[in-house]
Amino acid sequence: MDHDAELDALGLLCPLPVLKARKRLQPLSSGQVLRVLADDPAAVIDMPHFCAEAGHELVSMTDEGTQQVYYLRKA
Repeated sequence: MDHDAELDALGLLCPLPVLKARKRLQPLSSGQVLRVLADDPAAVIDMPHFCAEAGHELVSMTDEGTQQVYYLRKA
């Protein structure tokens, strides 16, 4: 999937993947997509919750073995 920015949050534990995603989304324009790589088991719950609370769209969430890949569209 096409994306405008990427965040490597591998090795980071809750709440760091979400906090870094929030910071990485700030300079993006509305509608741009951020790709997030994470391996924190809590991110499966935290990332959708963050998007719902902040108004961003969780475009997709996939599990690729030891890591998850999230695509977030900025509100």
